[in-house]
Amino acid sequence: MTQGPYIDAGAELDPVHPVELPRPARATGLTTAEVAERVANGEVNDVPVRSSRSTADIVRANVFTRFNAIIGVLWLIMLFVAPVQDSLFGYVIIANTGIGIIQEHRAKKTLDGLAVIGEAKPTVRRDGTADEVSTSDLVLGDLIELGPGDKVVVDGETVEAEGLEIDESLLTGEADPVHKKPGDPMMSGSFVVAGGGAFTATRVGREAYAAQLADEASRFTLVHSELRSGISTILKYVTWMMVPTAAGLIISQLVHERHDLKDSIARTVGGITPMIPEGLVLLTSIAFAIGVIRLGRKQCLVQELPAIEGLARVDVVCLDKTGTLTEGGMNVTGHRLLGGADETYVRQVLGAFGASDPRPNASLQAVVDAYPDTSGWRCTRALPFSSARKYSGAAFGEADGETSAWLLGAPDVLLPEGDPALREVGRLNEEGLRVLLLARAAGSIDDADGGPGDTDEGDGDGPDRGAGTGEGTGAGTDHDPVTAGAHPTALVVLEQRLRPEAADTLAYFADQNVAAKVISGDNAVSVGAVAAKLGLDGATDTVDARQLPADREAMAASLDSHSVFGRVSPQQKRDMVAALQSRGHTVAMTGDGVNDVLALKDADIGVSMGSGSEATRAVAQIVLLNNSFATLPSVVAEGRRVIGNVTRVATLFLVKTVYSVLLAILVSCFQIEYPFLPRHLTMLSTLTIGIPAFFLALAPNKERAKPHFVRRVLRYSIPCGTIAAVATFVAYMIARHYYVGAGSLDAETSVATLTLFLVSMWVLAIIARPYTWWRVCLVLAMAGAFLLVMVVPALQHFFALKLVGAPMPWLGVAIAAVASGGIELVWRWVDRRYPG
Repeated sequence: MTQGPYIDAGAELDPVHPVELPRPARATGLTTAEVAERVANGEVNDVPVRSSRSTADIVRANVFTRFNAIIGVLWLIMLFVAPVQDSLFGYVIIANTGIGIIQEHRAKKTLDGLAVIGEAKPTVRRDGTADEVSTSDLVLGDLIELGPGDKVVVDGETVEAEGLEIDESLLTGEADPVHKKPGDPMMSGSFVVAGGGAFTATRVGREAYAAQLADEASRFTLVHSELRSGISTILKYVTWMMVPTAAGLIISQLVHERHDLKDSIARTVGGITPMIPEGLVLLTSIAFAIGVIRLGRKQCLVQELPAIEGLARVDVVCLDKTGTLTEGGMNVTGHRLLGGADETYVRQVLGAFGASDPRPNASLQAVVDAYPDTSGWRCTRALPFSSARKYSGAAFGEADGETSAWLLGAPDVLLPEGDPALREVGRLNEEGLRVLLLARAAGSIDDADGGPGDTDEGDGDGPDRGAGTGEGTGAGTDHDPVTAGAHPTALVVLEQRLRPEAADTLAYFADQNVAAKVISGDNAVSVGAVAAKLGLDGATDTVDARQLPADREAMAASLDSHSVFGRVSPQQKRDMVAALQSRGHTVAMTGDGVNDVLALKDADIGVSMGSGSEATRAVAQIVLLNNSFATLPSVVAEGRRVIGNVTRVATLFLVKTVYSVLLAILVSCFQIEYPFLPRHLTMLSTLTIGIPAFFLALAPNKERAKPHFVRRVLRYSIPCGTIAAVATFVAYMIARHYYVGAGSLDAETSVATLTLFLVSMWVLAIIARPYTWWRVCLVLAMAGAFLLVMVVPALQHFFALKLVGAPMPWLGVAIAAVASGGIELVWRWVDRRYPG
């Protein structure tokens, strides 16, 4: 085969005068008056698309909780039997609940605002004119146009179909696309993988049951959250411990002590309330909400809050090349004539081919821009691109009356192995260029089988559509009657623009030990060349996915040992995600094309570009509205902040729960007065947990996310809480024997409070590490506030605290110092024993 010269795409040729040909009539859709009539009759698509729960749901979730109910009852009791000081814990709960509602409502407003930006806007034909409208503005009987990647938003009936292939897998589980012809039903929640057309809306709003199912599946299926499930587990354990412990405490205080009834009730309540980690759920919600707000400012839509946490736990991220590592647009840099083809004729064919698709993708748009249609040819048959075929086709009635059929697609699929042109294709691929082959079909293009569709030309990894590949190892000519005998005419060379931020983002993931896998439908060599320019390790050792074994374990081994994969089919993408997960990896998948949908759905975290298809945006947990791959590190950082900080504050809260339960048990066993009133523990909780936890939960934290949240928290909190309880009880018992006489209980309580505060402060000092200036100031401020209470007479009276004499207070300090040393040793031992 003779190769022609390399022709610049911008070279000018004499135009050929177009011949005006009649176009078939098409439906005009509803009139403005008919739309107004349907709106008046309520025949509108009134199902709201929400990105977050409603305000009423937020209020209910923050107010009507199990522990709020317990604390509310105890608070009402204290309002009747004790001074206002002992009811402070109730006001703290009210303030905390209010803060939680406000913060989550702020996050809701951020999410809803971003959701409007990223909302799918279907194209509706009214009065013969096509315009984009909001989904909620659709009415019954609207004529809705469809193109590659569009989601079917309401139920309907097909009116126009041009090679229209619909993927209904999210509804039916059937992976093969369905070919649609006029009269066929359309199911809401499905999406277009190839071709185009239009359908009439027959069921809208809540009547479109399939739409509700699809929306439920794609938007409200919760990401697994280890924090959420871990905290639920902790609260369940706490509830189990509280019931018998509280019963024993009530019996010991009201029956055995037989002191003043009101004082006994107050001390009973004082023993029960600190067992409840009431602020833990609040601070977790606030941490997530603040993360959503921060990411929202960077045009990142988090459709499910725990997705922030999920991405922080990811150790493998699978990336599309086009649209992720490269920018969406492409440029045709030129073409190479094959087999002595005529330059003018090739330009006419390419121009006509571009004009044959009313909604060209990025690859074909580049052809359209480089080769304007001046042929005047009539397109008689169009074959949309399919990931299984790896090519598209068109048949024309030429101006001179001749007919011809043409194919445009991947050279290594359309050409047989060993074809001389493949050597030139390989050389161009090594430079990171994309190459499409224009070939004249020997027969009819009507014989093409409909495989899983996609929407990108040739190499199949378009910025808006994802990747795909033909099956088998040989060229399509061996198995496909359409490509059999196809005559190669020209190679069209396209250049992609690298995203300027992609190299830094890949470097970030490498630094964080997150493996990046580039999974593309492009030629593997071309993908590797692009990845190498961005500094990805192992970019030159590429794998053609058509050679991958079907066995999951063998595929997982190949995925672990390689970083770049080309010619990947949509089903293979899904299989690759499953193979990685089978080896215990937490997988994030980025994509913007319709053939990424199933892989995005199966991945632990799905990330879609804002410019991607409606279908991918619908199933992804995170949508990058600014289309910037560089936003992902910010999402990872937010997730790590949430996980690391919630782990910190959870340890604080659980230490309090452990020492409260153990103190109650010890008091019940020894049948003595409970050492604290509610006011004492409210002050201690506020200074050593409440205020510090609020700041620590929102602080920056770049620590890598670690698994087993509950196990790690309990490893620290149980021994530390036990030491704190024993130290406090010992100091209290010694003080009971030291102070004798009327009014001694306040002195005993003061020593116990001092001891417990100092031990708790040491726990706080450990959790505040590594120290920064503001963390040191925070710890010192809490210590200063306690000192103020102990030295100011009015505050001493308010909190019923007064240190009597010198020996016992100093003994309390000594006991606290020994206990703090024990906590330090335990903490370091746990760190060494369980580094992960």
